[in-house]
Parts: sequence; C-alpha cells; structure tokens
Amino acid sequence: MRIVLDTNVLVSGLLSPFGPPGEIVRMLSSGAVVLCLDARILAEYDYVLARPRFGFDPDSAAALLDYIDFRCEMVASAPLDRRLPDPDDEPFLEVAAACGADCLVTGNLAHFPAEMRAGVTVLAPAQFIDGLRALGRAADASQGHPADSSPA
Repeated sequence: MRIVLDTNVLVSGLLSPFGPPGEIVRMLSSGAVVLCLDARILAEYDYVLARPRFGFDPDSAAALLDYIDFRCEMVASAPLDRRLPDPDDEPFLEVAAACGADCLVTGNLAHFPAEMRAGVTVLAPAQFIDGLRALGRAADASQGHPADSSPA
C-alpha cells in the first residue's frame, strides 16, 4: 500500500507511539506501507522534526529521515488546479494525485476540502487503520480463515 503522510501524523506518531499515528509510523518502519513524497515533503519533515519544542534527538531524527529517504517512493508532481485553504498542504495532495497513492493520511481533514481533493482519498489516521483492519478481515474471510474471535 502506497500512502502520503502529512507531517502532523508523523510527529504525532513519534511523540505518542500508541494509537493510530503510532501504528502508521510502525508500519512505515516495518515496510508494511510505502511512503510517497517529494523533496518539499522531506524538507518539511526535516524542518519540523528539528523544532526544539518536540524534543527529538537530532541524531535519531536524522536517522529516521535517512531511512525514509532510502525507503520512500520519490514522486514528481504537478501543481493542483485549485489552491487549498492552506498552501503549505498542497505538496501532500499533489504527490498523492501524481503517483496514484492509495490515500493521503492527515490529522487535518479540514485542510483538504472534499471538492478540492483531485480524486485522492484523504483519511484521518484512525480511518486509515480501521480500513486496513477491515481489509485484513475481508482477506482472511476470502481465504477461508475464521475471523478472530478471541476476547478483547
């Protein structure tokens, strides 16, 4: 699965590894999803992870960015036909549209109005994780595997 990940989800997942953003970051680390991006997005990741208020270790942040750069799919994109409410979000939608990503995952759905999404599926982190779980259950059922009936 190929996704575009808004910076806010990456930061949230690193700050709090539990919950949907943390699950997504773990999926990136394990190679379960492929991150699609361009130089603008990678530069934003670098800039935001370096902010002192987050307290990320500079060497750890640099190692993560090196890993992302190594494992990602770099995309060349074209400008959108229409401007988004926040122009800083445009690279994420441009990349998702250009590469046909399965979705763009963001914590700011309001920044990507439905009528301006250029055919891209835009999901909140919890929606993305819930969708993956539903796909997993459907795949298990189609292969004759019983659904997990263990107690929660």
